[in-house]
Amino acid sequence: MHKASALTLSFLLAGLAALAPFTIDTYLPAFHTLAQDFHTDNLAIQQSLTAYLLPYALMTLWHGAISDAIGRLRTIYIGLGIFTLASIGCAFATNVETLWFFRVIQGLSAGAGNVVARAMVRDLFEGVMAQRVMAQLQMMFGLAPAIAPIMGGWLLGIHWQAIFVFLALYAVLAMLCVQRWLPETMPPEKRRPLSVRAVWQGYSQVFGDMEYLKLVVAVGANFAGFFVYVLAAPVFLVEHLGLGPQQFGWMFIPTVCGMMLGSYLARHSAGRYSAHRIVCLGYGWMAMAAILNLLVCWLLPPQPLWNIAPIVLYNIGSALVLPNLSIAALDRMPKLRGTASSGQAFMQMLLATVSAGLLIPLLWHHPAGLALGMAGYLLLGFLAARASLVWSPPDNPLNQAK
Repeated sequence: MHKASALTLSFLLAGLAALAPFTIDTYLPAFHTLAQDFHTDNLAIQQSLTAYLLPYALMTLWHGAISDAIGRLRTIYIGLGIFTLASIGCAFATNVETLWFFRVIQGLSAGAGNVVARAMVRDLFEGVMAQRVMAQLQMMFGLAPAIAPIMGGWLLGIHWQAIFVFLALYAVLAMLCVQRWLPETMPPEKRRPLSVRAVWQGYSQVFGDMEYLKLVVAVGANFAGFFVYVLAAPVFLVEHLGLGPQQFGWMFIPTVCGMMLGSYLARHSAGRYSAHRIVCLGYGWMAMAAILNLLVCWLLPPQPLWNIAPIVLYNIGSALVLPNLSIAALDRMPKLRGTASSGQAFMQMLLATVSAGLLIPLLWHHPAGLALGMAGYLLLGFLAARASLVWSPPDNPLNQAK
């Protein structure tokens, strides 16, 4: 293993975290093709997202605890190995039921990199530097939803199977990079025994902390406000906005650029302004974007430019507040960072699963329905953040700029 710089570590951790959005977004342009090949409808293919997201959400409760017990690197290797085999299984699926099965296996394994990567940020860095690296990770992580559907469109030109072969190769490359550059940050003397009782006790402690719970609900709801559009992309972009499978980048590139801009602003504001000020500004900006989105959907006919612009603006505010909320949540549990990171990822994916399985099929019939979904999640996130200590007055020691 070679010693790596902070920048290299940030890129590598971001690459691990990005596997999850790649697994969601790369095959979105292939929905209609998959429905035709499997002789089914869009709703059945949509449920392959639920088949992935629900086990992903449940398994995130274990990834962090497993990494606290057996080490960060071993957890990553096991997760990526299983994911590689599951991706190959998806590539050779001959019906939608087989696709659902291997998507479940992908969901059980894909979250290991994401959960462990976020815990390792806090293992490796402290204070303002941790905020900056988390923001940098988020900025690079944000590239995935922009690149993934574009790559998916290109790979679809070969065959939809090429999309899942690509995901398998991504996981193999990630394992090679981890072996070369990533250090183990959970030494044996700090590890905790792995058992159902220990995991239950850990989550009882984590979710029993009301401050932590408020913060992860805020993070998850802010994320879900944008994820509504990711999950509904095959209908929103193709049926409402008239775009083709190779044109998904019309939404994903600008929205992810907004996310990256927000992450850039978060990185450069860390240590200069209080968490209170940054979070207030971010929620004000997101509220403006959500209101604009509702007005556009109610007053104007569907058109890519003005239907996508409010989503871009929303992502700027969401990415601006994320590092402060995420770091504050992890800092509540300094001895259980792996478990706390799992809890945060679980909340994000639980809300995404509810969206994929229940809300999206109800909302995607009109752009205004999706706009209401975004606004509803924003309100939930705001209320949770408003009740947390991050919203305390700037003179609170927790919110002092370092």
